[in-house]
Amino acid sequence: MSGGHHGHPDGAAAPRTDGPTEKCGVVGVSLADREAARPIYYSLYALQHRGQESTGIVTHDGFQQHDHVSMGLVGDAFDPGDLAGLAGNAGIGHVRYPTAGSVDEACAQPFTVSFKSGSLALSHNGNLVNAEEIREELAAKGHAFTSDGDTEVIAHDLARNLLEEDLVRAIRRTMERIHGSYSLTIMHDETVMGLRDPQGNRPLCIGKLDDGYVLASESAAVDTLDGELVRDVRPGELVVLRDGGEGFDSYQLVEADHTAHCFFEYVYFARPDSVLDGELVYEVRRELGRKLWDEAGVETDVVMPVPDSGRAFASGYAEAAQEDGSDVEFAEGLMKNRYVGRTFIMPTQDERERAVRLKLNPIRSTVEGRTVTVVDDSIVRGTTSTQLVELIREAGAEEVHVRIGSPQILAPCHMGIDMATREELIAADRSVEEIRESVGADSLSYLSVDAIADAIGTARPDLCLGCVTGEYPYDVEGEEMDPHRTGPEPADD
Repeated sequence: MSGGHHGHPDGAAAPRTDGPTEKCGVVGVSLADREAARPIYYSLYALQHRGQESTGIVTHDGFQQHDHVSMGLVGDAFDPGDLAGLAGNAGIGHVRYPTAGSVDEACAQPFTVSFKSGSLALSHNGNLVNAEEIREELAAKGHAFTSDGDTEVIAHDLARNLLEEDLVRAIRRTMERIHGSYSLTIMHDETVMGLRDPQGNRPLCIGKLDDGYVLASESAAVDTLDGELVRDVRPGELVVLRDGGEGFDSYQLVEADHTAHCFFEYVYFARPDSVLDGELVYEVRRELGRKLWDEAGVETDVVMPVPDSGRAFASGYAEAAQEDGSDVEFAEGLMKNRYVGRTFIMPTQDERERAVRLKLNPIRSTVEGRTVTVVDDSIVRGTTSTQLVELIREAGAEEVHVRIGSPQILAPCHMGIDMATREELIAADRSVEEIRESVGADSLSYLSVDAIADAIGTARPDLCLGCVTGEYPYDVEGEEMDPHRTGPEPADD
């Protein structure tokens, strides 16, 4: 059994004890009579916000697998020759976010394995909480690992099961073994599949095209291909796209008592034009803004968003304020420089502290001599908020009030969003008043956890709120289990 990509180093990376976090986008396509590579490429462009570190496409032409995996953005990673070399009507794709895992091609995806029952490719969005345990077991049985990612662990476990079981039973066995969050697109020879973890933590949807079907992390990718959103893949469901794009088969492999949809997908991570679990993200964000006014509104001359993620929250906040009789103005007060990437070099601490000026510049006429409410989606470390408040004051604002469209982030995410460690989180050991003082605002308020659940339209026990409550939907070593969850843990074998 061999694993890895073309050009991968033979030596395995040093294993990590906590496993890298995968905050990513996945795609799978099966078509009737045209090549899958270009639709996958367009889909990955639509999901670029979900990962900018590496990208890849694997296709199958009915005889053999073809792959191209590279570091960097989708537009830089593929040229016309690369796409032309990816033959076949079926394929999967991946974009990976920069995380705590190895930053090299060994962790780039899709991950491929060749074995005597055929070829396997796998793209993963999520994070396993027992990857190291499974890795050690498989290594003891002779499996050679080329990366420190948990995706390779899933691929090897599934390949092993495929030697003994048919496709559906093999996947069920792997599901029973792996614990944590995962949305996967899988290709076994030319058969493309989508799999969502039993609690549906990470998003995955099905779209219908004129000549086939697509699986994707977000419906925006389906829109890009001029397709029609069919529905979300259900938690614990395996969707198998029929060869030739003729439809799909569904297998409900696991039923869980509760879902654990990630609320942060709605607050920040997903594109606002995507529909997640039946809800348009943009409208959820506007509703969160309305609730923010209801819970913590403050009378000021102007409400302005932190672009881009704060825009929908600020719009809903201002609308609710105006409906309540406020004459507050909704205005753009910060302009974003879209050409500043995450890799620009700041050699000194002073330059790092001033980095926000490279990205955001205040519009003086919006703020000068006025009281201002600044609306953003979250405060993680507090650095950006502190600099923003300072910028707005320097532009002449009389008062600066900060309103945040999510609760305090006081614990790390173990489910696939790489936020920060507890030591880096400003809310982990500070009160709201202490945070207000730290960022220099005249007032600061966050949205409540209950308002999040109401706006999303999902019962609180069916959301993953670990980063704002410190209680997790899965049994994570060293962390508390969410007391709302009474369902059994997955079996060990």
